[in-house]
Amino acid sequence: MTANDTPRESNVLCDRDIADLTEWRRALHRRPDLSGEEAETARRVADMLGHTEPDRVITELGGHGVAAVFEGRADGPCILLRCELDGLPIEELGEVAHRSKVAGKAHLCGHDGHMAILAGVGRWLGRNRPARGRVVLLFQPAEEDGSGAERVIADPRFRTLSPDFALALHNMPGVPLGHAVLDEGIMNCASRGMKIVLNGRTAHASQPETGRSPVPAVARLMSLLTDLGTGGSQADPDFSLVTVTHARVGEPAFGVAPGRAEIWATLRTQRDAGMDALVARAEQAVAEAADGAGLTWKVSYHDVFRHCENAPAATRLLARALEAEGVPTGKAGLPMRASEDFGRFGDGANAAMMLLGSGVDCPALHSPDYDFPDALIATGAGIFIRCLRSELF
Repeated sequence: MTANDTPRESNVLCDRDIADLTEWRRALHRRPDLSGEEAETARRVADMLGHTEPDRVITELGGHGVAAVFEGRADGPCILLRCELDGLPIEELGEVAHRSKVAGKAHLCGHDGHMAILAGVGRWLGRNRPARGRVVLLFQPAEEDGSGAERVIADPRFRTLSPDFALALHNMPGVPLGHAVLDEGIMNCASRGMKIVLNGRTAHASQPETGRSPVPAVARLMSLLTDLGTGGSQADPDFSLVTVTHARVGEPAFGVAPGRAEIWATLRTQRDAGMDALVARAEQAVAEAADGAGLTWKVSYHDVFRHCENAPAATRLLARALEAEGVPTGKAGLPMRASEDFGRFGDGANAAMMLLGSGVDCPALHSPDYDFPDALIATGAGIFIRCLRSELF
């Protein structure tokens, strides 16, 4: 009998494990760290992983990343499981007892739950060493701003891990609790933040004609940028979307005609190949609006996410695990408009991400009243453990 044929284990993690992991998740929820500032969260992760006695624990990986390495007794493939460390700069408004104690910061995307899932896999590995190959549990920093995966991969110590497979999951409100969404191909759209700075000349509000105000250019760009998007379904390879997320003109004063303005917008395309064309059109719109108003302009890019694509071999590995665990699985809603930096791991490994439903009525990700459903800890850990059992045991 092969590992794939073994009966489903309903208690891969015992009740004590789940209780401990739930409390640990809630402790993380109370003390969130933002992207690039995850030192305390990383310390808590390293402490938790230390009790599982991995062969190696790598800290400060690509910033505050933590990787626990469990070596098999014989040669075999390396499977990397990845979760995220960072929270969001949003004030939590939910009423849960474990709500954030840090003003203006909260785990409103479920990264605390993803960490608990990988910590559960670590507990299981502490009691069940791989027969062959290697398992890497990666707690990645700075996913929310798109910089973390790139920095982890660029860290020379990551090259010693050399994963053959990279797997991840993300909880997804709107999908029935414990159901999965998975498919080959594009999983997440590409996106980037575009910051536009327009400079003219400040003047007295009673004599605006003596200055050069950016107001007309800002008003024009609000519609020009938005109209660049093709709209429609993200399933269309030519899909694009431009969302203006912030604008500021001058200073909050009645006596000053403004001389400076900023516009922030998010550009989104299904694939990386479409992003260059959208960027070119957006910059042309900025140039036309600014030049027409006699302004100088500057554009910079932030939170750059490549599209995320599921490789066939890694997708099949997750699909077999979902089937073995009896998890209902569909493909609806893919690719996601939302972006993910996990796709960068696909440059050197067979990579795939799945979505795990957090409930039809669960508040949306990044909502101030969102909270990760603790019921998913056992489900997520069971899926990942099933992947490991099928390849390394």
